Amino acid sequence: MPKKIVAEAFGTMVLVLFGCGSAVLMGDHIGMMGIALAFGLSIVAAAYGIGAISGAHLNPAVSLGMVMAGRMQVGAFVGHVAAQILGAIIGAAILYIIASGRAEYSVAVDGLGQNGYGTGYLGEYSLGAALVFEFVMTFIFVTVILGVTGPGSVAGFAGLAIGLTLTGIHLVGINVTGVSVNPARSLAPALFVGGKALADLWVFIVAPLAGGALAGIVNALGFTRA
Repeated sequence: MPKKIVAEAFGTMVLVLFGCGSAVLMGDHIGMMGIALAFGLSIVAAAYGIGAISGAHLNPAVSLGMVMAGRMQVGAFVGHVAAQILGAIIGAAILYIIASGRAEYSVAVDGLGQNGYGTGYLGEYSLGAALVFEFVMTFIFVTVILGVTGPGSVAGFAGLAIGLTLTGIHLVGINVTGVSVNPARSLAPALFVGGKALADLWVFIVAPLAGGALAGIVNALGFTRA
């Protein structure tokens, strides 16, 4: 268990540092396509780097999906989620330190890659749109993960499939919510930014967890497994 906790914390740190970092440090240069690739590639790196140790969930919604699918015990789930949150906060802290090295940077103005919706946030999509997007996309994401890591899957390709799926989700939805599908990824930047980011945070906890849980239930019923 200690090895799994360390691996989950490290992997989630990488996810936040690469994904949110691409938006904060390089967003003006690489655009939404580049940010989407950064999130996806971070998952690929983590999957092949630590997947054999912890499964590289890096996401409470994924871990919850595993529990609901009968592939993870509740005790292990609690340890994974604690590690994911810790790793995300460490990643956000590192990113904040780096971003603060630019003289004109302000976390209140430039943010830290936080998620959001409504007036003043990217495409200014409604609360309803944000909830539907996060729920549906997390359901799709966790369904893919359960499929490519389950019985009958092709060995060696899980990390690539998962990373490309996350890239695709970002290409569709960055302008909607900044894309969470991961409560830990949303929590960490919000803690540093505060204000609206914290006020909006519940959306990026409730919707992804609900989507991940449903994906696990559907898998357990046999509809999305071999």
